[in-house]
Amino acid sequence: MEAVTLFAGGVAAGLVGGTASCTAAQGGLLVGLVGRRPGGDPALVAWFLGGRLASYTLVGALLGLLGSAVGLPPRARALLLVAAGCAVIGFAIRLLRGGGHACAEPVRTSGYRAPLLGAATVLVPCGVTLGMEMLAVSSGSPLSGAAAMAGFVLGTAPAFALLGYVLRRISRTRLARLAGVVAMAAGLWTVVAGLNLGGWTGDAAPAAAGPAAQIVTVFATRDGYRPATVSARANVPVEVIFKLVDPGCTSTVTIDGRDVALPATVRLPPHPPGSLRYVCGMGMYSGFIRFS
Repeated sequence: MEAVTLFAGGVAAGLVGGTASCTAAQGGLLVGLVGRRPGGDPALVAWFLGGRLASYTLVGALLGLLGSAVGLPPRARALLLVAAGCAVIGFAIRLLRGGGHACAEPVRTSGYRAPLLGAATVLVPCGVTLGMEMLAVSSGSPLSGAAAMAGFVLGTAPAFALLGYVLRRISRTRLARLAGVVAMAAGLWTVVAGLNLGGWTGDAAPAAAGPAAQIVTVFATRDGYRPATVSARANVPVEVIFKLVDPGCTSTVTIDGRDVALPATVRLPPHPPGSLRYVCGMGMYSGFIRFS
């Protein structure tokens, strides 16, 4: 019964919360796949979705069986985001070279590429995906974890199918160049998100040891963290109370090298003067704690 409930919850989360965020984060891979041949191929989208369903279900089962030990640390996810972004940029360059002419010579797509790219989307998680992964961990059951993740994929499938249909239509026209530009932007966005998640685009203060706690409050909204910068005293422990206003990308935060599902209170050791940056699970939205 728990597996059925989690499956239904996963479908609802995919339809309501995951549609926009997952297609934004992972749609570039589908753009590159479908845009490789004029007119596209409906089977490619089906194989892409099949690979996605298989990988998410397997990961859900592993998370339910082994818990958080299966989860990738933020820096490993950051490297995967950068790699995925570079792959999308490569697809975009091919698409731009193809030009979208109806008489262009079709590009062969190997039979395994579509399901592999669909399976690879699990390595480029959106914020809602991370929340579902944590739900799978907390279920403590491989069946329940697999049900939650499979339901989530099925909930987002209509958006990916619609994206594939639109791409197939425009790949016959000069608008294919526009799709290439969009794919290029998606790839660059993914690379920047990976750099942000890994903490490679700014300074983070090293931790020190020390005394009794102060409290700061941050609100996670649909458009980022508010206030974007909070102040705290240096060399004093701090408790950061994250309050969730809107579910979405910001509902999972990566801070001090760990992922935290919100709402939550995060306890940090004393920091010297400087700044500590935290980001959402997708590396898209940032916030800062200024120690002085």
